Parts: sequence; C-alpha cells; structure tokens
Amino acid sequence: FKVAELRDYFQDDCVDAARQEKTSLDEISSNTAVIYPVVFDDRAEILLSFGQEIKKIRVPVESQKLLKEIRIYRKKLEKRTTREYMPHSRRLYDWLIRPLEEELEQRSTKTLVFIPDAALRTIPMASLHDGEKFLVEKFATAVTPSIYLSDPRPIDGKNLKMLAVGLTKPVQGFPPLPFVNEELRQIVKLYRGASVLEDDDFNLDNLEVALKTREVNAIHLASHGVIEAEAGDTFILAFDDKLTMDRLNEMIGLFRYRPEPLEILTLSACDTAVDNDMAALGLAGIAIKAGARSALASLWHINDEASSSVMAEFYRQLKIPGTSRAQALQKAQLLMLDHFWYGHPGYWSPFLMINNWL
Repeated sequence: FKVAELRDYFQDDCVDAARQEKTSLDEISSNTAVIYPVVFDDRAEILLSFGQEIKKIRVPVESQKLLKEIRIYRKKLEKRTTREYMPHSRRLYDWLIRPLEEELEQRSTKTLVFIPDAALRTIPMASLHDGEKFLVEKFATAVTPSIYLSDPRPIDGKNLKMLAVGLTKPVQGFPPLPFVNEELRQIVKLYRGASVLEDDDFNLDNLEVALKTREVNAIHLASHGVIEAEAGDTFILAFDDKLTMDRLNEMIGLFRYRPEPLEILTLSACDTAVDNDMAALGLAGIAIKAGARSALASLWHINDEASSSVMAEFYRQLKIPGTSRAQALQKAQLLMLDHFWYGHPGYWSPFLMINNWL
C-alpha cells in the first residue's frame, strides 16, 4: 500500500524499480525498532517491530482528534519565538511513544524508524516531548515510506565523493541564502576532493555534466526547494531554472547503473505544505525515485545560518567510524538543542533522515 501511494504521487508504476533487493524485517539492526502508526476512524494501532517479532498497541484516540492535534502542533512548532507547541508535543508523545517505552527500554533500542501514516508525515517525531526530554535526546530517528524500499547498508561516511551545489544569490524571485557559502566551504573542508557548483555555476547543464563525468556518491543541494502535493509542481531552484523531479530523476537515475550507488542526497532548504500529507510523502519519494539510498531533507525552511550549522555538524559526525546516518543527524540536532539562539525545535527538528538510516 505504501509503495502504491508513492506510485500514485509520481504517476509512475516503476517508482520503486531502483530497489533491486527487498529488505526483510529480520535484517534490521538489533538495536533498531520500526514503528508503524496506523490511523483508523475510532483509534490508532501502533505496530512495533523488532526484526521478525511484531507487537500491536492500541491507542484509543479518534482520527479527527489526532489529526487536529497534529495540524495544530505543526503550526505551533514553526513559531520559533514561543513554547506554545509544548502541550501538543506532550500529548502526541503520550499517544504515540509512551505506550512503547517499556518495550524500547527492554530492547536497549537506540534508533526508531517510523513509517508514518497520513498527517503524521507532516511532523518531525524527534521533536515530541515526554515532559522532561525531547525524543531526539533518547533516540536517533529516521523515516521511510516502506521498509521494503529501504536499502539498509552502513555508509562509509569518511570517504564520500561529494558534489556540493548551492545558491547564495536571489534568483527567480526567491530570497538569498547567504550562509550557503559557508555551508559549502565546510563540506569542502571535510571532503577535500569535493566538487562544487555555486551560484552562476549551478545551472542545469553544468549539474548534468558534473553528474555524468565526475565520480560522485553523495550530492548536497543547498538551495530553495518547494515540495508540493503534485509531483509535477515540486522543484529545487537552480540559478537558471527550476530543477523538476523529472529532470532530477533523469540526472541521478544514472547512478542506478553504476557499480557505486548514490549513498545520500541532501536537500538543505526544503519547504513542504503544512496541511498537505502528499507533499510530505513526496519529500521521501524524491530519494526513492532518484535511486538514492538515503536522503536528508527538511519539512520546512528555516534560518539558513541554523541550517548551515546542522549540515556541517551532520557531516562531521558522519565521518566518525561506526556512526550511522541517523546517529549523525541526532548528534547535529542535539548540538543545536543546546545552542543559545537555535535551541527551539522549530530550528533543529524539521530535518529528517529518509530511507536508509544506517
């Protein structure tokens, strides 16, 4: 059903064709739990999976009540000058996470992989609060539309072959992103052989040439991205034009036939519609359709200085041997949580690790 949703969003029956090996649930890391919240009219059922073992927890909350709480929470979370989000955060935690706590503790769980249903796609689970701590302070988190679309192989974060692309200038009616320059500079510092396309050089022709001719297994796109309910309206801003999903698919689709896959696609200035479940689904679908093993993207656009800090710390953590993608993001978010200016979850929580979390 989850695969069918993606096919419907992209109007493409072959959207999952890049996944040549389907992953069985018993191949998941022993310290990882997969959480499927399924929303019915009169209740929610949470399926909690540890490999082949699945437990079912019933939550007596009506779908309309849950939906209303999610919508309010998302809007409050984006108000980065108040703590109005907190009661809604705690209420959602009580419904979605607290019933699982005993099982998670018994299993010494470190990473939670969510397969969110409907409106739950529009909120970052890492931001839920138990009254004392945010979920990110206890677990690394990731999301995927379907466990069978993930390709859970550990990443060699120390030796990524990076293509870093970004815009700092105002183009096509969009405002400037001045801290993108520092973001790209940090990537070049961490990955000495990184290729860079910035501002005027970041045009569609140059991007296509770079992807065809350079040895790349990681792409960092620091530009405005608009994720809409219709896949045809979704794009990433280049200097000269809009990079549509079809064009991105054509460019990155080449990786499907290379010995070395695209390990990670990072979209660092995305924005999705607050009330649109399909737009949030499209965020995850971009990586799958493009053939990337994982994607790092945001549910809404934030201060680009804060975004730059999250991205730089994510890559620094990823270079530490044995650190998973989800753990690298968790460490970056925890750093921001302790920041004087950017500790509000509206700044650090919208970033999601999508698909492969290892």
